[in-house]
Amino acid sequence: MKICVYAICKNEEKFVDRWVDSMQEADEIYVLDTGSTDDTVSKLKNRNVHVTEEKIDPWRFDVARNHSLDLVCEDANICVCTDLDEVFESGWRKKLEEAWVPGTTRARYNYNWSFDESGNPAVNFYIEKMHTRHDYQWTHPVHEVLTYTKDDAEHFITIDNLTLNHYPDNTKSRSSYLPLLELSVQENPEDDRNMHYLGREYMYYQRWNDCIDTLIRHLHLKSATWKDERCASMRFIARSYQALNRFDEAEMWLKKAILEAPYLRDPYIEMAMLAYRLENFDQVIYYGKQALQIQTHTKNYINEPFSWDSTIYDLMSIAYFEKHDYKNAIKFVNFAIDLSPNDTRLIENKKIMEKAKDSTA
Repeated sequence: MKICVYAICKNEEKFVDRWVDSMQEADEIYVLDTGSTDDTVSKLKNRNVHVTEEKIDPWRFDVARNHSLDLVCEDANICVCTDLDEVFESGWRKKLEEAWVPGTTRARYNYNWSFDESGNPAVNFYIEKMHTRHDYQWTHPVHEVLTYTKDDAEHFITIDNLTLNHYPDNTKSRSSYLPLLELSVQENPEDDRNMHYLGREYMYYQRWNDCIDTLIRHLHLKSATWKDERCASMRFIARSYQALNRFDEAEMWLKKAILEAPYLRDPYIEMAMLAYRLENFDQVIYYGKQALQIQTHTKNYINEPFSWDSTIYDLMSIAYFEKHDYKNAIKFVNFAIDLSPNDTRLIENKKIMEKAKDSTA
């Protein structure tokens, strides 16, 4: 098989060597540079990467991705789209070749989007950016997706032991996202995915009423049927109402979120967070217990890191402490420390709890 990697980039000189080292298992590497002013282009060329320079104006991620795909040689069997802040774990090519059976058009594989302080995956889900050379194009100005262009069905494979890790440059601006999302929704107002993304972006910008209105529009779209994403929209609406100090409405939407996706930890934990904020410690414990009964970690981008880290144990330990149940307070703070061993606040909390327990012995 001929396997080719393709990417877009701009001002990513610090990632070049690490990225090329990771991608060298491919036969060819192609990069569309969209206007670097640092040494990205020269460093890529020195590593024998095929580089083309082109400014995309007006800027759209889908246009840039499609132009980068156009660079790939016509006889490639498999195209692999990555970004320069991403790194494959070694041996990825062999795993891809072993899994790719005749008739396959696209592969999904593990993506670690973020890591916790100990280097363990915090947000993990499948992505699907390995595909045949033809019959695909990128769509949407931002949060672009790979779209199959033939009338017949795609044929997916899933490669669980193939992993791509993401190590982002958090100093880079995402200021272009909001106008591009607004453009995307304007172009296709019935697209549920980008309506959800737009509402989430308004939340990031603390435009609470715009967030609420947009996500309610998302929930009313006929195509908005994925329960995980619907649950997330409800949670984000609840967060916006909390920011507006409208706690009854926040609680109402979190209850809706739980009913929408009772198999997810996220809405239970956000309800526990709201209860903690309102100093309703019985509810903190109740919803915390509900969350901890869920052991299945679904592999999608919506998973919240706080649903699987020390957060719920921390909240429950404080709730038990406030109820003078020091035995359970210490039990749950120990669980929290196991997950966040370097958190000095948790360690100090444990000392306070132990002292309180000893004083009542």
